[in-house]
Amino acid sequence: MNVFALAVFGFDKWQAKKHRWRISENILLGISLLGGIIGAAAGMIFFNHKFSKKSFLMKFILVVLIDLFLFYRVLRH
Repeated sequence: MNVFALAVFGFDKWQAKKHRWRISENILLGISLLGGIIGAAAGMIFFNHKFSKKSFLMKFILVVLIDLFLFYRVLRH
C-alpha cells in the first residue's frame, strides 16, 4: 500500500504540473488511511507535494493519528 501511495502522490504532482485532472484530496487521504501513510509521507517529501496546503497537512496528521491508534489496538488484542 505504501508503494501505491507513493506512486499516487507522484502521479498527482505530475498532473498538477501539467494543469490536468487531479486526484482528490479525499482519495489521497483514504489511501493513506488504508495503510499508506509512510508512502504518502515519502511522496509528500520526495515530490514536494501538498506541503504548502495547511488544511491538507492537518487532515493528514489526523489520518496518521488514526492509523497509529488502530495499529496500537490491533497489537493489544
